[in-house]
Amino acid sequence: MEFKENSLNLEYCRASMSKRFINYLIDSVVVFTVLFLMGFTLELISPGLISGSSIGGLSERIVGMIFYGTIMSFTEIASQGKSIGKLITGTRVIDEDGSSLSIGKAIIRNFIRAIPFDAFSAFGNPCKPWHDSWSHTMVVDEKLLALQVRKDVFFSALKNQTQ
Repeated sequence: MEFKENSLNLEYCRASMSKRFINYLIDSVVVFTVLFLMGFTLELISPGLISGSSIGGLSERIVGMIFYGTIMSFTEIASQGKSIGKLITGTRVIDEDGSSLSIGKAIIRNFIRAIPFDAFSAFGNPCKPWHDSWSHTMVVDEKLLALQVRKDVFFSALKNQTQ
């Protein structure tokens, strides 16, 4: 009996577009709640600091995206590729080679989201938005990943028994 070298099929483990959309919604609510609470606290400490500022329009959007990228990067670094949304849906970010998300890739991945139309790049099959493609990362379903690992272990053991 001939066995071929087995490796994890990460494409099989890729999270669905619907799970990714739920992740995005949950994470957006969490991040903007944190930003609101930070602004509220700053306004209590120093009245007029935020409400009296002349920042608006594009500048406000840029500052918001910087905070969003920073908060999401910190969250994914601290929790090994998970955010609140990913924790709820059972998904995580990993490197394309299957290794854990590095600090550098987490930062790059989350700041690429500031590029206009990045959200539209998620439409497709498979769901692979620019922030994943350009940072060489992917979001996987942890249940499918665990199943794939068990399959790999099983076939490796079977291969070793026949040699």
